[in-house]
Amino acid sequence: MHALAYLKPWEMSIIDRPEPIATVDEVVIDVLATGICGSDSHGYSGENGRRVSGQVMGHETVGRVSAGGTIAAGTLVTFNPIISCGVCEFCRAGDTQVCPDAIVIGVDPSLDGSFAERVVVPARNVVVLSDEMPITHGALVEPLAVGYHAVMQGNPSSDDILLVIGGGPIGQAAAIGARRAGVERVLVSEPNDQRRALLEDLGFATTTPDAVAEDLTAKFGGKATLVVDAVGLSATLGSALRTSVTRARIVLVGMGEPQMTVQPYDLTVGERSLIGSYCYSEAHFRSTAEWVSQGRPELDALIDRLVPLRNGPDAFHDVAKGIGGVNKTLVVSGEALAQISTR
Repeated sequence: MHALAYLKPWEMSIIDRPEPIATVDEVVIDVLATGICGSDSHGYSGENGRRVSGQVMGHETVGRVSAGGTIAAGTLVTFNPIISCGVCEFCRAGDTQVCPDAIVIGVDPSLDGSFAERVVVPARNVVVLSDEMPITHGALVEPLAVGYHAVMQGNPSSDDILLVIGGGPIGQAAAIGARRAGVERVLVSEPNDQRRALLEDLGFATTTPDAVAEDLTAKFGGKATLVVDAVGLSATLGSALRTSVTRARIVLVGMGEPQMTVQPYDLTVGERSLIGSYCYSEAHFRSTAEWVSQGRPELDALIDRLVPLRNGPDAFHDVAKGIGGVNKTLVVSGEALAQISTR
């Protein structure tokens, strides 16, 4: 089968890969579409150093069951890419994302991801989707779950004023997740005009990074009680601290810098809580898949373009360089292009 392989920074190629074979506990999925995640893009450019030559990335996926398991062939599915031990205290609680032995399909070099015609995954990780939903939306379940989990880490309530820092795919997912959680007062800080326009079309208030404090007061009457930093830079965390109330909850989900500088007094004197958020729990992934399956026409706006698998190298280059759209690019198997275009 054909697969898109990382060779070295800024170089990918279509290669031949052996057909995946499912064990008794696995499922082979015919891939329909896979989103290019920020972590994939940063791996491609060499920024995060977590990729090796010959690796097949891809973990934001929708497809149909081909073989294996108890799910009927042809069933529309996505999958949770986190493979965990299943027995530790975190796994038993459904928090597989923090399992000490967890590895991620398409991120760990030992596990081929879904920038390929087919992928094999554990049956327990497969989540069935509705055939009534737009197929492409299935590739959004994973990033939407990241944003939803980040919001839920902050213990949101309908009384909150939420500031989302960063209006890219994860910031968009956090804003949408906040709405799911009943938070109506949401302000998204984003420097890109196109992303702000998209978010406003979705019904969210937006601002620019230099006007956060002013617009929080103008639109909602005060500082943020809950902040989701979907960027993860020293500057954005500093903004979160400066524009939030005493005892605010600040959730850090962005991973823009491996080392950050913070002003500790802004945390201690104001008794603010800094909370980490990584991926999603099993429950948050499955509830997001269920939510998407109900049919959400507004999610069309989150997808910029569909690219055939054969054009994957060019698509990665464009995403890493910021060429073209500002939202999600989906890489699609050639045989699936026609199927997706009919939805």
